[in-house]
Amino acid sequence: MGGFPETLRFELGIYVDQFVRWAKVNFEGFFEFIKDVTLALLLNIEKLLLVIPWWIVVILIFLLGWRLKSWKSGLLYSATIFLIGTFGLWGELMTTLGLVITSVIISLIIGIPVGILTAYSDRLEIILKPILDAMQTMPSFVYLIPAIMLFSLGLVPAVFATTIYAIPPVLRLTNLAIRRVPKEMKEAAQSFGSSKWQTLFKVELPQALPTIMTGINQTIMMAISMVVTTSMVGARGLGLNVITAINRIDIAMGFEAGVSIVIMAVILDRVTQGMADKFRYPESSE
Repeated sequence: MGGFPETLRFELGIYVDQFVRWAKVNFEGFFEFIKDVTLALLLNIEKLLLVIPWWIVVILIFLLGWRLKSWKSGLLYSATIFLIGTFGLWGELMTTLGLVITSVIISLIIGIPVGILTAYSDRLEIILKPILDAMQTMPSFVYLIPAIMLFSLGLVPAVFATTIYAIPPVLRLTNLAIRRVPKEMKEAAQSFGSSKWQTLFKVELPQALPTIMTGINQTIMMAISMVVTTSMVGARGLGLNVITAINRIDIAMGFEAGVSIVIMAVILDRVTQGMADKFRYPESSE
């Protein structure tokens, strides 16, 4: 008597499965185009990162840390990146970084414009809010299922799943930042004859940029959090090392790969936070 009645069961998942299969059959050319473009972008970014000598990367990390924080921070960042190289994981680091960069680029290309549109439309915001909530709370493994169905195994489904997981922060914060620009500033710009586009690019976006940078920072962190998960569908890099270590119960390999992911995440977090602070407090950079 305590069980839920079987007659009241509604199998929503079947309809989602049918929709994904229908989309794959009817839009196969579109998904192939997305796959080719994404794969080309990812491979080119990965190739560029692997071509750059390791010592140049270490120097660039030092200079970034010095410029955005302090010379001590730059020295710490460059030393920790050098440490990953001593683990023998430099190639895996660049591969993982390429996956993260590709996913973040796609997330920003989609998220920022949609966030701007959402800021101008209350109706669109109402529609997108539950969708974004679902994207952020849905278990990350669930994204891998439609990704595999649409793009099979490999790098592209990894980018697809990571992008879906990483878009919400930048979209939400772009919307919030544009909405919080004081009306007086927008009215003043319009009173001087500025068009909507001019008001957007010369008033609203500059004022909203620090908050948007915070959204970019959170998108990067979300993308990094998917590194291990996406290795299950064929993504290479540090995540694959973690999965291999779990299968082999190899504590040494798992620890080194895990620490490398943490180091990469912390450095990217500090660098993007430093950029956000520069936009928020421009007088401090003088």
